Amino acid sequence: MPPALPGRVNAFLSSHIQSGQHLLLAFSGGLDSRVLLQLLAEARDQYGFTLEAMYVHHGLSPNADAWMEFCRAECARLEVTFHCRHVTVDRDAGLGIEASARRARYEALLSVQADHVVLAHHQDDQAETLMLQLLRGAGAKGLAGMAVHDRARRLLRPLLDCPRAELESYASWAGLGWVDDESNQDVSYDRNFCRHQVFPLLAQRFPAVSKTLARSATHLAEATGLLDELAALDAQQVLHGNGLQLAMLSQLSDARARNLLRWWLNMHALPMPGLPRLQEMLQQLLQAGETAMIKVQVHESTYLRRYQGMAYLSVELPLPMSADLFWQGEALLSLPGNGCLSCEQAYGVGLSMVRIQGRQLAVRYRSGGERFKPDAGRPTRTLKQLYQERHVPPWLRERMPLLYLGDELIVVPGIGVACGWQAQAGEQGLVVHWQPAGSTRLTAPE
Repeated sequence: MPPALPGRVNAFLSSHIQSGQHLLLAFSGGLDSRVLLQLLAEARDQYGFTLEAMYVHHGLSPNADAWMEFCRAECARLEVTFHCRHVTVDRDAGLGIEASARRARYEALLSVQADHVVLAHHQDDQAETLMLQLLRGAGAKGLAGMAVHDRARRLLRPLLDCPRAELESYASWAGLGWVDDESNQDVSYDRNFCRHQVFPLLAQRFPAVSKTLARSATHLAEATGLLDELAALDAQQVLHGNGLQLAMLSQLSDARARNLLRWWLNMHALPMPGLPRLQEMLQQLLQAGETAMIKVQVHESTYLRRYQGMAYLSVELPLPMSADLFWQGEALLSLPGNGCLSCEQAYGVGLSMVRIQGRQLAVRYRSGGERFKPDAGRPTRTLKQLYQERHVPPWLRERMPLLYLGDELIVVPGIGVACGWQAQAGEQGLVVHWQPAGSTRLTAPE
């Protein structure tokens, strides 16, 4: 009797795939992805999608080249376009080899333009993930495990409700071959230790342990969704522009404030800090003196900052000390370590296009003592005075790009254009914006 697995996967595809879409399968050649390759290849005509597969070559095993060739051959036999992407696993990132390899794999898969990246995670994988997250003291979001449909990253997991035993049964029935990664037997890795030592012991007393834990992950995913809905409601009162209003944040209970802070960090694709770290962030934001310069590292070059009753996230990469960059009115100019400059054409506002035609402007940063006059009816003032007047946060002032023609400062994004260089009524002008790294652009107030 044919196994029920194809029908279950087809039901999943009918709910998640549209005709004409492009699917990329993460194909390692192991049992799980080999089964999924077969099922997707057989279903593509019925559901009208295009299927490709990628083998991510980590270079960690001496057998990796042989596995790559196996994957290539299997794809050729099924007439599936095959890709191999070589990646370097950062052993010095402080994540461990497993996590570093996983990060490199996802970066490679998500670099491809596809409607969905399809992964072969199954029910046993989900149970192992929940167990590992429990042992790490994860919160509700971590305990929710892997999502069947991760919309933010375009990930689909059609086999997440299927136990590994069912995949083995189907592979045997269909006569499929696959590769075995020798590292999967190495119990020095946490996941393998759980898989080969912990779960077999638990299954002696609780035979349905994987199914039960996977079901718990589903319940926790639902609870996490409700927490996100609560955070979104709180954000309507607390979130203002790019920041959080601390007076409003302080009116929430500690649990709701932490939940909102988690949600906000997640909206910026930042990793979740542990509870002690999250509580420390909250205390510094709400309890430090009004004039205190708060700078809390969130992740790598991203910092939590506070200014005039607001909390902000700031990406602060090192600024290059090299020679000037030059700008000639391009729509977009990348600034190393500092976001980008962009411009929009308009009439009667911004920088006069006639006056700068054929000339290049130098992009520099503050050295101290700069003076600027954007308003013909007011005296020339220092940039410091103008930044204070426009409420530019202190940590952005040294990073704000300045546009010079020769030795004359003529544009300060977010502040304006020097009065002698402004477009006149009916004259075509350029409105210059600065978008800091990881942030929304700053524009001159109207």
